[in-house]
Amino acid sequence: MVSKWSTLKEIQKNTSDWKVVKLNSFSTKAKNSFVNGPFGSDLLSSELTNEGRPVVYIRDIQNGSYKNKSNICITEEKFESLPSCQVVFGDVIISKVGAPPCEAAIYDSQISGIVTQDVIRIRCEELPQSIFLKYLLNSDIGKRQVQQIKISGTRERVSLTDFKKIRLPQPTINEQQKIANILSTWDNAISTTECLIDNSTQQKKALMQQLLTGKKRLLDESGKRFEGEWGDVKLSAIVKVTGGNAFKSTDFKDSGIPLIKISNIKPDYSVSIKSSVFIALDQKYDKFQIKNGDVLIAMSGATTGKIGKYTFDEIAYLNQRVGRFDVRKGLTTKSYIFQLLKLPKIQHEILIDAVGGAQPNISNKDIERIKILIPPIKEQQKIATVLTSADKEIDLLKQQLVDLQQEKKALMQVLLTGKVRVVVERES
Repeated sequence: MVSKWSTLKEIQKNTSDWKVVKLNSFSTKAKNSFVNGPFGSDLLSSELTNEGRPVVYIRDIQNGSYKNKSNICITEEKFESLPSCQVVFGDVIISKVGAPPCEAAIYDSQISGIVTQDVIRIRCEELPQSIFLKYLLNSDIGKRQVQQIKISGTRERVSLTDFKKIRLPQPTINEQQKIANILSTWDNAISTTECLIDNSTQQKKALMQQLLTGKKRLLDESGKRFEGEWGDVKLSAIVKVTGGNAFKSTDFKDSGIPLIKISNIKPDYSVSIKSSVFIALDQKYDKFQIKNGDVLIAMSGATTGKIGKYTFDEIAYLNQRVGRFDVRKGLTTKSYIFQLLKLPKIQHEILIDAVGGAQPNISNKDIERIKILIPPIKEQQKIATVLTSADKEIDLLKQQLVDLQQEKKALMQVLLTGKVRVVVERES
C-alpha cells in the first residue's frame, strides 16, 4: 500500500521549501562526478589481482552497505589509468543491474578503488549528502522512480542517462544532514544487533559441538559433573521416523487442518503454516498428526535433511516425504533430538545416505540407521535445556533486529517525504 506522502506531488505540497530535482543535481559540478565503471575492453580479467586497489562489483552492494565480498583488486598502475572510474570514501555506489536494480550504499573503505561497468558512482559535496542520497534511493520513493526507467531482460538494469534524470525530493543541506544522522543511528543499532546475532550463533555452534559430542560435560542437579560412558547406538534405539501421507490435491480444502510440506520447513529450523493448504479433520489421518514440539525432517529434494520444529498449538497433518521423529519414552526427548539433528556430523550422515537421480531422497530406515553417541536421559535433558536457552537468546536478538528494521522503515517513510520535519539550524 502506497503511503499518503509517497508521491512527488504530495511531497511538494507538504514541503514547500523542498525542491524536486533530477538525480544528477545531488552530485558535485566536477567532471566525472556521476559515472559508471569502465567497459570490458578497459578492464580485462587478466588485469585483476589479489592485492592492490579494490574493484567494486554489484555483489559488493548488499542491504544498503558495501560488503567487499568480491575481494578482487587491480594494481596501482591500472588504478591510475582509470581516473574517471575511481571511487573514494564517502561516494555513493549503486548497482546498475539487479532484481530490482539501483540498490545504493556508501563506499566506506579508506582505500580508494574503482567501480565496474555495472556499478554507478555518485560523488556528493559532503558525506551527509551522500548518506541522505543513499537512503533516498533505497526508499519507496527512489525504488518507484527506478521502476519507471528499468530495462527488462535476463537481468533488470537501468541506463546511466535515464538514471541521472529520475526526479527526487531535495531538502536543504542542513535538513539532509539531520535526516541522515537520525537514520544512521538506526543503521548503527541494526549493525550492532546483526553482529550480536552472528557472534551468538557461532558460540551456539561451538557449544553444540562440545555438549553433543561429550567433549564438555555439564553439572548435574547436585552440582557434580556428569560422568560415565555414552552409549554408541543407532537412532532407531531412541526414535522412530514416521513418514507422511500421500494426500491428493482433491483432498485440499480452503480451511481445516494445515498440511505441512517440505516447503513449510524453513532454513532457520522453524516450521511455518503460512501458505499451507488444508485438509478436513478425519480420524483416519490421526497417525499423521503433528503436535507442538514435534521435530520434522525433509526427506527428498534439494533440501533433504532440513530440520524443523513445529511450535503451534493447533495440530497439523504430515505430508509425504516429510518425516516426524517419534521419541521412545524414557530414552530421549524431542528437545534433545532437535538439537542433535542440527549437529553438522549428523547432517553430513543424512546427506551421505541420501540417494536418487534428479533429486536426493532418504528413507525412514536410512535415517534410523545413523549411528550416534547418546548420554543418559538426565544429561540429555540438561544439554537440551542449555542449548534451548541459547536458541531463545538468538531468537530474541532476531526479533529485536526485525523491530529495529521496521522502525527504520517507518522513519524513512516519514522523514524522506517531509511528513515529519526535523528541527535544524537556519542555514547561513
